[in-house]
Amino acid sequence: MNAPIRPIRILGLDPGLRRTGWGVIACQGARLSHVAHGVIAPDAALPFAERLHVLFVEIEALIAAHAPDEAAVEETFMNNNAASALKLGHARAMALVVPARAGLPVAEYAATVVKKAVVGTGSADKAQVGWMIARLLPSAGRTAADAADALAVAIAHAHARTARRAPRGLEGVPKSGNRFSE
Repeated sequence: MNAPIRPIRILGLDPGLRRTGWGVIACQGARLSHVAHGVIAPDAALPFAERLHVLFVEIEALIAAHAPDEAAVEETFMNNNAASALKLGHARAMALVVPARAGLPVAEYAATVVKKAVVGTGSADKAQVGWMIARLLPSAGRTAADAADALAVAIAHAHARTARRAPRGLEGVPKSGNRFSE
């Protein structure tokens, strides 16, 4: 008799200096369930370094509270304002470094990949992502857009980790094509 598989907890992060969304899901096979979500919003009046410190401390506290096994972070899109892009890069560094420091494997996903995994199209808007999160994780209740995005990152990671485990006997089949078309 096989022992039940322990659910894997995934921390999804949607980094931002003003608002960093976070979401934790449990993944057991193909079954996903909501654990927790929220938004870290450092006081905009704080000096830049202190806002980064708030992100560091809050992400560290999330990891301690929810004990994720893995983390996933949304990649940032290119911004026309170099100063804004640089500041966002610093916030993203906190989202990458803190889980890595805690010993978690950290994956990164482009926003289009996240949207496609959750909505089915890489051009989905925030409202569509939020709507699908409510359908996929009904126990999450109402979510702020940043938290919904973070939960979507976690779901995209759950789908990607499932896709990486090919069924036995199909290891030689190309993932991008139909094995019967060649």
